[in-house]
Parts: sequence; structure tokens; C-alpha cells
Amino acid sequence: MDHTPLKRPQFFFTTAPLPCPYLPDRLERKLVTELSGPGAETLHEALARSGFRRSHSIAYAPACPGCKACVPVRVVVKEFSRKRSLARIWRENSDLVATRVPARATTEQYELFARYQQSRHAGSDMALMGFYEYSAMVEDSPIDTFMVEFRDRAGVLIAVCLTDRTSDGLSAVYSFFEANGARDGLGNYVVLWMIEQARKLELPYAYLGYWIVNSAKMAYKARFQPLECLGPNGWQRVDSPD
Repeated sequence: MDHTPLKRPQFFFTTAPLPCPYLPDRLERKLVTELSGPGAETLHEALARSGFRRSHSIAYAPACPGCKACVPVRVVVKEFSRKRSLARIWRENSDLVATRVPARATTEQYELFARYQQSRHAGSDMALMGFYEYSAMVEDSPIDTFMVEFRDRAGVLIAVCLTDRTSDGLSAVYSFFEANGARDGLGNYVVLWMIEQARKLELPYAYLGYWIVNSAKMAYKARFQPLECLGPNGWQRVDSPD
């Protein structure tokens, strides 16, 4: 008699339509599935390569009828080089101290997160998040997840990036920073740091989530070349906007 345990089926669900946070007059729906149990890492790896993103213990991908605006993108780390404004941003912020810390929420992080949301995303659902919701976003992960804290010379926390690691790259789950401070390009600097860290770890890719051509909030991702996007024919290069 075969006593091999039966594999639990993986269920996928679609969310109810909600207003799109990136494009006006559009509705957003997502395809979601739970990441849990001993196979969570393996499932996440496969889904990440298929364009899914992680939030808490859920993997999701856009499933919006009649819209394909959200395109998964990743940087080819080995071929990436800092040019022009990105080189300047790297140079001007090179005095920051980046520290990898466990994925544990702190009051200091949350206060920076709240200021960032009010500055950049006032009125959004994330701007209404309390400390409990923030803690869940940071800590509820079934895979290899960590935080990177960026501090200035005085030790002041000015940027944070919640990061997943997979066998083929680092993935920026969510980053936030001091949006009204004197520093220029902090958001871009966090991405540059992640790319450099992936290079040191000999990982081929830095996953940047979804790129939306007509969204000003997402336009910056096209600056990190060479960039690959996931389409019907798999991962392919995106032409530089320059």
C-alpha cells in the first residue's frame, strides 16, 4: 500500500473589483493564493518567476478584465551600470549606512512609514494603516524576508526597504523614505543599493514589482537598465526610455 501523503491542492481566488490606485477610471482585481506550509518557499519561487508578488502570506497578480497595464519587471544585475543621474544619486547618498535587520516592526520605522504615506499617498488605504497593520505587513511572511534600514551620519532613520530573497534574486516588497527631507533620490538609491547587494550575493536579478507605463508613480523603474519584463513570450528586455 502506498503511504505517500497526498499533496494539498493549491487554490487561487480573485478579489472583488476596487478602484485602481494607479490609473484613473479603472478597476483593479487580483488573483491571489496563500503561501503556507513546508512548500511555501518553493511555491513562492515559482510564482515570483511567473510575475506574482507577495504581501503578507499571500501571493498575488493582477487579473483586471481588459487591462494589461501592470507589467512585472526585473533588473539584470550583472549587466547593470549606474549612469548619469543614477550615478549622481549613488554618489550623493553613499554616506548612508545600510543595515540588514530581521523583519520586525519598530515604532521608529512606523513613524517614518506614516510620514511617507501622508506625503506621497495621502488618502490611500496604506495611509490609514495603524501600527498593528504595519506590523502585519512586515512580519507576516512565510519565506526569507528581511528589512534594510538606511541611516544618515547622525543615526537618523531615513529609508527602509522590506525585502524578499529567492534563489535567483532580491525582491523589493515595499520601500519608504523621508520624502520631505534634504536628501535627493532616496527611493532610487534604495533600488541601487538592492541591485548592488544582489551583485555581491551573486544573484542574477533584482525584482522591482510592477511597471505601469502611464503611471507617474511607476515610471522611475524604467531607469534601471537593462530591464526585463514578463510577457506572453516570457521574460524579455525592455528598451531604454533614453
